[in-house]
Amino acid sequence: MIPSAFDYAAPNTVAEALSLLALAGDSGKLLAGGQSLIPVMKLRLADPQMVIDLGRVEGLAGVREDGDALLIGAMTPHHQVATDPLVAAYVPLLAKAAATVADPQVRHRGTFGGALVHADPAGDLPAPVLAAEATFILAGPGGERRVAAADFFQGYFTTAIAEDEILTHVRVPKYTGWGAHYEKFTRVAQQWSIVAVAAMVRVEGGTIAEARIGLTNMASTPVRATAVEQALAGAPLTRDAIAAASSHASEGTDPASDLNGDAAYRRHLAEVLTRRAVVTAAGL
Repeated sequence: MIPSAFDYAAPNTVAEALSLLALAGDSGKLLAGGQSLIPVMKLRLADPQMVIDLGRVEGLAGVREDGDALLIGAMTPHHQVATDPLVAAYVPLLAKAAATVADPQVRHRGTFGGALVHADPAGDLPAPVLAAEATFILAGPGGERRVAAADFFQGYFTTAIAEDEILTHVRVPKYTGWGAHYEKFTRVAQQWSIVAVAAMVRVEGGTIAEARIGLTNMASTPVRATAVEQALAGAPLTRDAIAAASSHASEGTDPASDLNGDAAYRRHLAEVLTRRAVVTAAGL
């Protein structure tokens, strides 16, 4: 399929991009890596009259330290997130999850922020960002505002970002000393997750002191497995204790049924994958 005709603009600053977005109104679309927008335009599921390419905007790509957190630019490619030494040192969960996104071509072209704003419930980045308790930094006509990851994802392909705003950065706390793992289940390589689990664990001696667990494709948005987190806190560092805690993984979820599996199958997967992810993150 061929997209409908559209105007194209490539601003150099966030301010220019915001001005163009305001001018275009409902008929404008922001282009990041294009791995989500271009396919839906080809299918004519999206028909923008103006495409605003953020590829030339200064300051939107890269990873840097920001006190007790990392600041990841929205235009940072998945491959850079997967291989950046700061991400590996302080938020290894994001590096592990980014390394599973699609295939090498998509990881080099697709962007961290673009995938998050697309908010596909089967996407591999929203659940890790939610588990890491990140903050989204948005630029708009009224200036900058910040939205917690827990409030950012609102439904299928729906987020808290307004039509006249641009995601510029994601601020992720540093998790020094935490183990992490992303356990993803698919039928074939490079597929979207049927279910996946993002796990971070902090161990003190022979005890699990804290855990952060995010679930992929278990609802219309990424969800925290809070019952598992509560059961793990203070639990002995044993496989039996982790298995008992992981049995609560599907609580509070609302998985869909489709050709890849029904809701009951996904609930079972969530428990199995949570156990595997926590065991690996804990270093057992």
